[in-house]
Amino acid sequence: MSSFKDIIKGDTPVLVDFHADWCGPCQTMNPIVDEIKSQYGEKLRVLKINVDKNQAASQKYKVRGVPTFLLFKNGEINWRASGLQSRADLKSEIDKVV
Repeated sequence: MSSFKDIIKGDTPVLVDFHADWCGPCQTMNPIVDEIKSQYGEKLRVLKINVDKNQAASQKYKVRGVPTFLLFKNGEINWRASGLQSRADLKSEIDKVV
């Protein structure tokens, strides 16, 4: 299994969804993120990280609220946003790096 560092260093864009089980907006985003994952297929990787179970990753990327989305390509953050995102906004940002 690849490590988080290896996955985000690849040239395939990676959308990281920092979420929590108790977070209402995170639950709202789940079907949108799942739909985007299936739409982009091999062109995009999606990682869901539970902030309560992965506090080190949350601290490293200074995640202060959930949901927080980071879009990586070649190990660099290309986009970052917190809170509810529209499907259109997410797709627009992903399309810039895919």
